[in-house]
Amino acid sequence: MFIINILMAISNWIWGWPLLILTFGVAIILSIRFKFFQFRIFGHALKNTLGKIFVKTEGDGDISPFQACCTALASTLGVGNIAGVSVAIATGGPGAIFWMWFVALLGFIVKFSEITLGLAYRERDPETGLWHGGFYWYVKRGLGKGWKWLGIVWTIILGCAMVFAPAVQINSLTAAIRTSFDLNPWIIGVISAILMAIVLVGGIKGISKFAELVVPFMALAYTVVSLYVLVRFAGNIPGVFGMIFEDAFTPVAATGGFAGSTVLLAIRWGLARGVYSNEAGTGMAPLAHSSAAVNHPVKQGLWGIVEVFVDTIVVCTMTALVVLSTGVWDSGESGAALTSKAFGVAFNSPVAGTIFISVIIAFFAFTTALVNVYYGEICVNILGGKKLIMPYRILGCIFAIVGALGALSTLWNLFDFFFGVCAVCNLVVCFAMRKQIGALISDYLARLKSGKWEATAAATVEKLPELTAKEH
Repeated sequence: MFIINILMAISNWIWGWPLLILTFGVAIILSIRFKFFQFRIFGHALKNTLGKIFVKTEGDGDISPFQACCTALASTLGVGNIAGVSVAIATGGPGAIFWMWFVALLGFIVKFSEITLGLAYRERDPETGLWHGGFYWYVKRGLGKGWKWLGIVWTIILGCAMVFAPAVQINSLTAAIRTSFDLNPWIIGVISAILMAIVLVGGIKGISKFAELVVPFMALAYTVVSLYVLVRFAGNIPGVFGMIFEDAFTPVAATGGFAGSTVLLAIRWGLARGVYSNEAGTGMAPLAHSSAAVNHPVKQGLWGIVEVFVDTIVVCTMTALVVLSTGVWDSGESGAALTSKAFGVAFNSPVAGTIFISVIIAFFAFTTALVNVYYGEICVNILGGKKLIMPYRILGCIFAIVGALGALSTLWNLFDFFFGVCAVCNLVVCFAMRKQIGALISDYLARLKSGKWEATAAATVEKLPELTAKEH
C-alpha cells in the first residue's frame, strides 16, 4: 500500500504542471522549427484525409489510413470528451475551455510528429507479416541501440497501463448504463468482456473494421444532437464565448453551486483535460496508425492533426457549449452528471438527457477499452512474443468484469501514473528526433511540388539518413 501511495502522489504531480509545461515547451519548439507547419498545411490536411476517405490506399500496410485514424480515435474519444470537459468547467470555470483549445492547437504538431515517426521507423513482423510501429521502434531505430532500453521501459509501462484500461473504462460504462437502466453490474461486465473478446480475436483488421463503423457514427450522432441544442439556445452563444475568453484571464467569482476559480485553476484544468482527451504526446496513437497503407510517413501524420481537431476542437467543444449555453454550468454538478443535466434541460426531460449521455458514454467507453487492450497486445508481443497475447487478452477481459463491479480509485491512479510516465518519455524523444521529423516534412513538401512519390513508405524512408543530414 505504501508503494501505491507513492505512485499515486507521483501521478498527481506528473498530471499537474510538469506534464503541461513539457507539452507546451515541446509543441512550441517543434512549431517554430517547422514554421508552424500544422497551421500552414491545415486545409491541405483536411482535403487529403477526410476528403479522401474512399480513395484507394497507396503503399504498404495492413489497413486503410481512415481505418487507422478511426482505431486511434476509438481510444481518444471516450469518457473524457463527455465527463472530462464538464469537470474542467465545474472546477476551472468557463475559461478552462479557452486553455483546452490552446493545448489542442499545440497538440496538432505533437501528434503529427509522433505518428510520422511511427510510420518512418515501423517494421513488418516476420511471423505474421503485419506492420508495427511506435515509440519502441522509433527509439530503437531512430536514436540507436543505445536507447533501446528506453523503448523497453516505455513498452513495459504502457503494457501495464493498458491492462488496467478496460477496468476504468467499463466502470464508467456500467455507471452510465445503471443511471438509466437497473441492470446487474455482473451482467454488464460479462457481456462487455465477451464482446471485447469477439472483436479482439480479429486483431487489428477486426478492430479497425469495428472502429470504422462505430466511431464516426457515434461522433456524428453526438455532434448533430449537440448542434440541435445549440440552435435552440443560439441566443446564449455570444455570451458563452464572451465568458470563455474573459474568464480565461480573470478570476471567476462564486455563483450558484460554483465555488469560484482562479486563472491558474482555469489554465490547469483546461490544459489537463485537453491533453488527457486527445492523447497528443503520449505515443499511443502511432501504435494504430503504423498499420496504415501509405507511401509517405507524413501522409499518415496529417491524420494526427485531424484526429486532435475532431476530438478536442469538435467533440469536446460541443460538450462545453451545450453545458454553458443551457446555463447549468454553475449548478454544483460535475462530470457526466453535469453533461446529462445540460442535455436534460435542452430536451425538457432530465430522463431523456440522462439516457442520451448514458448511451454515448457506453459506446465511447467500450471502444476505448477495446483499442487499449490492442495497444497492450503490441507491448507484450515486443516483450515476449505471440504466446503472451492470448493471456493478455484474457486478463484485459477479466479486468473489464472487475471494473463493472465497483469504483476503482486505486486503478485509476495507477493508470494515470503509467500514462503520465509514457507521455513524458515520448515528448522528450519527439524533441530529440526533431531533425528526422523536419527532414520528412521537407521531403513531403518537395514531393508535393514535383508530384513524384515512391511506391511505398519504406522506399521513402531509405533516404531518411541523407535527408536528416541536410536538416539544420
